[in-house]
Amino acid sequence: MGMAAVESQFHVLAVDDSAFDRKFIERLLKTSACQVTTVDSGSKALEFLGLQEHDKNQTNCVSLDNHQEAEINLIITDYCMPGMTGYDLLKKIKESASLRNIPVVIMSSENVPSRISRCLEEGAEDFFLKPVRLSDVNKLKPHMMKTKCKSPKQQQQPEIIVTQDNQESVEITYVVPSEVNQESDNIVQQQKSQGNSNNNNKRKAIEENLSPDRTRQRLSSLTAI
Repeated sequence: MGMAAVESQFHVLAVDDSAFDRKFIERLLKTSACQVTTVDSGSKALEFLGLQEHDKNQTNCVSLDNHQEAEINLIITDYCMPGMTGYDLLKKIKESASLRNIPVVIMSSENVPSRISRCLEEGAEDFFLKPVRLSDVNKLKPHMMKTKCKSPKQQQQPEIIVTQDNQESVEITYVVPSEVNQESDNIVQQQKSQGNSNNNNKRKAIEENLSPDRTRQRLSSLTAI
């Protein structure tokens, strides 16, 4: 039971136009407790992954087919294949927003440094020389763990991030009115202080008009008459 549980843990898509190489890589992967799906071309690999080309003349026009529900943890593909090479398949996968996180490993019977560096620069996790060995297959497990650790709950994290961003934006919106309220309070206080000063000036003017000195001057003027 433990072996069956491990076998269902990783699903590898192997792409090779050679039937012998497909059987060979499939047997190696199954000895490493992996579920294996094999296809003989890059176009069939895209079809299995749920990607379809609308127009052969428009190589970048690729859309996602929602009917494909198979979860692939790693893709291992031959480099030299008729029609679509392994490098072309790699580019298609990395250009897809839904599949770019799937690790891709290229294998080839030819040791061409420029070819290897180009594949690695495009996003390939590794480059194996044929014949692939069991030691090479054991190197795939860390790459497969990258996709296996991303559970559906973790894939929903962007929604949580969005809510956090909304909360931050709400906090910002609350900060702005408080500043406006402070400014308005300051204006009201200034108006009140100005009003108080005006009232004080009026009171002073009234008191000055009603002061004893001024009343005496009025009385003295009346007595003189």
